[in-house]
Amino acid sequence: MAAHSWQDLSARLEGTLSQLNESLGSDPQFKAFSNVEPTVKPVIFGWKSAGSDTAILCSVESGVANITHGHADKAAFILSALPEQWEQFYQPIPKAPYQSYWGMLGQNIHQDGVEVLGDYDLFVAYTSIWRRVLELSHTSLHGPSVEDSVVSPPEDDPIIGRYVYVSSPGWGRAKVFYEQTGDAHNPDILFLHTAGSDSRQYHGVMTDDRMLSRCRMTAFDLPGHGRSFPSNTQIPGQHSNSEDSYIGCIKEIIRLLGLKKPIVCGASMGGHVCLAIATRAAEVGVGGVIPCQGSEFTDMKRQWGDRSLFVNQSLFNPEWIYGMMAPTSPRVHRDLIWHLYSGQAFGMFRGDLDFYFGGWDGRGRVETIDTKQCPIYMLTGEYDWGNTPELSRKTAAKIPGAKFTEMQGLGHFPATENPARFVPYLIEAVDFIVSANK
Repeated sequence: MAAHSWQDLSARLEGTLSQLNESLGSDPQFKAFSNVEPTVKPVIFGWKSAGSDTAILCSVESGVANITHGHADKAAFILSALPEQWEQFYQPIPKAPYQSYWGMLGQNIHQDGVEVLGDYDLFVAYTSIWRRVLELSHTSLHGPSVEDSVVSPPEDDPIIGRYVYVSSPGWGRAKVFYEQTGDAHNPDILFLHTAGSDSRQYHGVMTDDRMLSRCRMTAFDLPGHGRSFPSNTQIPGQHSNSEDSYIGCIKEIIRLLGLKKPIVCGASMGGHVCLAIATRAAEVGVGGVIPCQGSEFTDMKRQWGDRSLFVNQSLFNPEWIYGMMAPTSPRVHRDLIWHLYSGQAFGMFRGDLDFYFGGWDGRGRVETIDTKQCPIYMLTGEYDWGNTPELSRKTAAKIPGAKFTEMQGLGHFPATENPARFVPYLIEAVDFIVSANK
């Protein structure tokens, strides 16, 4: 449809507003986000096409919403985008980065024409509310989104978890939780969770029969994350991550658990550190790496909502990353990611991003990786608007012998958001590394 038909967003979507009001009146997710004390006083926000003074307006008050249209100056904040950008957002299955407004607002692929007008602090504080309203607006236009089917977990879960004491440079000694599954006679693979999360992200992979037949799988929670304890010297709210601390912890896990030249696979900051490990493969003792959502460097403007006295971190953190996933990934898995990101201690996500945003700089280093000693197979989901497939592709091209595959229908959290779709890509990478090591 021609872009000009989206110039007046309220006129383009007018036929859906009554359905949207009805949905908001009964939607349990919207009520969970909005029926809290800070929203006792009405707040009006809206969204509109750039260049238009007319917006779709949403008034929110204690679990109740009302959708109308009117002049944009009635709203405390406005989500603005070009008409053609809203057209992409409202496609039945949007392409990246149009699956979320955070993605449209951008990081490495900033969209010119997308901007928040008005009270930005309120926009950040109300992110869970406006995100759900926009989701329901999309549903009002097209009906429920098409999602991949969910694979039922096994009746008897094979994962076994234990604790071990790990000493890391900069972090000190901590009681760290790890879990394992699979036959010890198979090649070892060690999974690394993303920033501000924990190894529950890999349960869908660690219980998959295809992986159980190929690998002994190990995953662990970094100190202070998930089920691991912080070190005795960690000051609450002051966590930070660096290459030496991160690799030092991974190296100790490999040593303490007796892993045999494991393949290391991680996503996001775990993907970045896989590349760092490859530059130090002999020191760490690995047999290859599978960096997911990783690249040589991510130079982004950092937002502040993940460590603020004025923003609810347990709401903001999961909302900021929620739109990095594929819209076709099963909602139950996307909601698990939301839950994991809502449950971490204050400052852990922010501190991990110290490594992700510039703390890892592989420029001029990745070119020196010897893939005969440490085979590399990079994987990146098409819906990741933070570490885009193009960033990973360019990094892989600099590493002689490295392979790269763009994963279709996956985003920033492939192992969790859709393990059934991710595992075939992972198996291809594992088989490549095992074959290269023969």
